[in-house]
Amino acid sequence: MNHSIVTEFIILGLTRNPEIEGLLFVLFLCIYLVAFLGNMLIVIAIMYNTSLHTPMYVLLLALAIVDIICTTSIIPKMLWTMLTSEKTITYRGCMSQLFFFAWSLGAEMVLFTTMAYDCYVAICFPLRYSMIMNNHMCMALLSIVMAIAVTNSGVNTGLTAKLTFCGPNTIDHFFCEIPPLLALSCSPVRINEVMVYVADITLAVGDFTLTCISYGFIIAAILRIRTAEGKKKAFSTCSSHLIVVSLYYSPVIYTYIRPASSYTFDKDKVVTMLYTLVTPTLNPVVYSFRNKDMQAGISKWFVSLKH
Repeated sequence: MNHSIVTEFIILGLTRNPEIEGLLFVLFLCIYLVAFLGNMLIVIAIMYNTSLHTPMYVLLLALAIVDIICTTSIIPKMLWTMLTSEKTITYRGCMSQLFFFAWSLGAEMVLFTTMAYDCYVAICFPLRYSMIMNNHMCMALLSIVMAIAVTNSGVNTGLTAKLTFCGPNTIDHFFCEIPPLLALSCSPVRINEVMVYVADITLAVGDFTLTCISYGFIIAAILRIRTAEGKKKAFSTCSSHLIVVSLYYSPVIYTYIRPASSYTFDKDKVVTMLYTLVTPTLNPVVYSFRNKDMQAGISKWFVSLKH
């Protein structure tokens, strides 16, 4: 039963300075369009080219879809509040935004681990790769990703929806995120904090550890490559992957591992931008656009448009 007496929230956004807000609107609109169009291009290219219907590219397709959902659930509303004086969001709209964001957050973390495992099998067991990472295994892994993401989102959104919000209703953030909502609650949030902490340890810390272990084995395999050019290329790929993964996991762990009383929202807004906008923008460049097969697939799609 919904005990909330608040029917809408006021989102303060990134800044209250109108002059800076105008510049930020242009900046984040450009970044969002790059992120959206980049990930959409990956989705179209993989779906259009049957040669890319392999486990590795299916995982890239899933990552692109998750990034589109993540950014689209947050950024358009944020841009709208910057563009207009309408800074309110309905209670249901807030809970919906929270659900889709939490879903994409959980899905992306597990996907990073799944993709690291796929890379590990491809490099460490190249002759057995097609047997280990077949279509059935790929679908099974994606089902696990979906199940974990839905469970994480459902539990945390459900617990947040059960809280009592009796005012103030001003969210000191640029979207409906769990920490600022817990800070607004006038009912106990201990269970919520415990569940967020558990999710952070199991998903963020756990997945980051598994991802690092996978890349540890990958680096060990790379060191056995005899040619210097081969080592350089492999290290370049792995290092860029690890940088993006670290940019994602570090702020997520920092944000959710603390109690609500310790949140500093001015600083947290900047930290949150790393995993809500920066990483989804970098993912297409790091994981897809540097790949020759993806480049060929994108080129093939553009050529088909001309005809």
